[in-house]
Amino acid sequence: MGTLSLPRKVSVLGSTGSIGVSTLDLFEQAQVEVDVVALTAGRNVARLAEQALRWRPALAVLEDESGLPELRERLKGSGIETAAGARAVSDAAAADAQWVMSAIVGFAGLAPTLAAARAGAVIALANKESLVCAGPSLLRTAKLAGGAVVPVDSEHSAIFQVLDPAIADSVSRLILTSSGGPFRDATPDEMAAATPERALAHPNFSMGAKISIDSATMMNKGLEVIEAAYLFSMPPDRIEVLVHPQQIIHSLVEYADGSTLAQLGPPDMRPPIACAFAWPDRLPWPAPKLDLVTAGPLTFQNPDSSRFPALAIAKQALVTGGEAPAAMNAANERAVAAFLDRRIGFLDIPRVVAETLERMDRSSELSSRDGDAVERARGTDAAARRVADAVVSGLCAA
Repeated sequence: MGTLSLPRKVSVLGSTGSIGVSTLDLFEQAQVEVDVVALTAGRNVARLAEQALRWRPALAVLEDESGLPELRERLKGSGIETAAGARAVSDAAAADAQWVMSAIVGFAGLAPTLAAARAGAVIALANKESLVCAGPSLLRTAKLAGGAVVPVDSEHSAIFQVLDPAIADSVSRLILTSSGGPFRDATPDEMAAATPERALAHPNFSMGAKISIDSATMMNKGLEVIEAAYLFSMPPDRIEVLVHPQQIIHSLVEYADGSTLAQLGPPDMRPPIACAFAWPDRLPWPAPKLDLVTAGPLTFQNPDSSRFPALAIAKQALVTGGEAPAAMNAANERAVAAFLDRRIGFLDIPRVVAETLERMDRSSELSSRDGDAVERARGTDAAARRVADAVVSGLCAA
């Protein structure tokens, strides 16, 4: 294989979440020599301090400022600099790292990801909202700064690995696969009665609450359709979704000559992280291997649009363009939060998103705004959250 040209200086944004933990575990398993420039977390002080003492970054940052005194106490005498707040997270993202894992969940990940792009880093992108809310700006910024955006989501990583940019015009379809979530075979009545505990029970992965609920509504796949459109310059009508419960085939690329190429692997986030870390090389490490003999039958079905309307909502937001994807994302975050707080039902989540977009469209709030990408997205995000909260309040009062 020869000598790999691996990034030496790395930062992990969202280091205490599932993707961040998997990233650091990959470094451990692969025994790669990295200088960790920065680790950031939302509010998990104990885990961030534990990671910092293991990896010795120059900087450890919490988004939640209330946790800073405890973080400083836990890292006293270590020589590790500490900071807190959203601005400090963005500053950490812009620090001198060659490779940045962007794994902050939600809209909060947008500004740090763009900061890393401006700094010219290679961004391993696991934060969906950065692409959904400001995809064209993010990709353009990274390119102009001499960096790159390499997807980490298993579906987009699969496409990234099998789509040959030299013949991209010959692609007829991108096919994203989905587990179907915990309600893949549920009846409408079962979905209507679903509790947060039931919706959080993903069949294949242990993920954070927001991502798990998005999987249950299939909004995660809607967000991924928007991401794929931006990442691979593909029109919405050439991006499709298939339910594939085993999650062995992570996505497929269909070419005009009838060939369909797929990327396969066990359901584990570390292989796509390894791909993003070593790109364009391959990282040797004790990865879990796919045994097709024991994997069993691979099955596929079309998603039921009547039970999972979030897919159609997301595609329409992509077609509408302007600020619609950012508004959809914000409304979904508020609806998911309301469901987890038991204020609305599971089937109310897509209703809140659709009603929010309809109200904002009527008031012309979905047209493109002036200003830089972060400010445009932030303005849309704030407006959509206000509208979504009003819709939720209406449902609660009904």
